[in-house]
Amino acid sequence: MKFILIAFAVGFIGSATTALADDTPVSPAEAEKIKAALEAMGCTGGKMEKESEGNAFSFEVDDAKCKDGEYDVKLDKDFKVIIMLRD
Repeated sequence: MKFILIAFAVGFIGSATTALADDTPVSPAEAEKIKAALEAMGCTGGKMEKESEGNAFSFEVDDAKCKDGEYDVKLDKDFKVIIMLRD
């Protein structure tokens, strides 16, 4: 029974944390910097969003088209790639 309650509590805390994240459109200046970062890797396009959680933020590009397929790309506040996952 304790295991079930712990699992429920962890799941609840995780979903509450996710609910605090806020996705907003990127500004035109941010979009240009994101495009430049993607082009440096041989990628284009995708849906761009700015994600903020607490005092930190990052950028996400969904379905960027690269030479070897589509990727979801996450960039830090300095437009450096943090994560690149094949879609």
